[in-house]
Amino acid sequence: MSKTVEVFFDFVSTASYLTYMRLPEAVAEVGGKIEWRPMLLGGVFKATGNAPPMNVAAKGKWMMYDIQRWTKKYDIPFRMNPAFPFNTVMVLRGALAAQDMGEEVFDTYMEAVFKAVWQDGQDMSDPEVVMEVLRSAGLPADQIAAATQDQAIKDRLKANTDEAVSRGAFGAPTFFIGDEMHWGQDRIHWVIETLAA
Repeated sequence: MSKTVEVFFDFVSTASYLTYMRLPEAVAEVGGKIEWRPMLLGGVFKATGNAPPMNVAAKGKWMMYDIQRWTKKYDIPFRMNPAFPFNTVMVLRGALAAQDMGEEVFDTYMEAVFKAVWQDGQDMSDPEVVMEVLRSAGLPADQIAAATQDQAIKDRLKANTDEAVSRGAFGAPTFFIGDEMHWGQDRIHWVIETLAA
C-alpha cells in the first residue's frame, strides 16, 4: 500500500481548510507523504450533480455549527469569510504555479492563502487582494499571477478536476491512497489508518 495520500481540495471549502490544518502532522506521524491536488469544487459539483451545502438551507445551517465544533475541538483559528462563496480559480491556478516553483514556495503559498481565506476573511476572488496576500508572504506574486494565465496551468486545473470526478470524487476534500478513496475532513482517521497499514 502506498504511503502517499493524494488530497483533492479547493480553498473555498471549509473542510479543505480543516484538512490542511490537521492532516500534515498526522501523516508525518505515520511516515507518510501528502500530494496536494488543487481542483475546482464547482466543476466537481456540476459534473456529479452535487450541490454546495449552502444551497440547501438546513444543511448550510448545520455546516456552520459543525465547522465551529471542529475548529473548537482542534483549537484551529477560524473566521467565516464574509465573501463566501467566492471564486477560487485564480488561487487554485496559483497553487499549481507555486508547486512548479518548489516545495518551499508551495508550502508558503498554501499557508498564506488558507490563512487569508479562513482566518483573515480576505476576498481571494479579488486579484488585487490575492497579490497583496502573496507579496506580504514574501512570494513571487507577479510570477505566480502571470503563470495563472498560462494555458498549461489552466489545463492542469481542469485535468485535476476531471480526474477527481473520474475517480469518484463528489466533494472536497477527497483523499486517495492508491485506489482507495475517502471523503471529508472528518474521515482523516481512516486515511491515517490506511497509511499506517
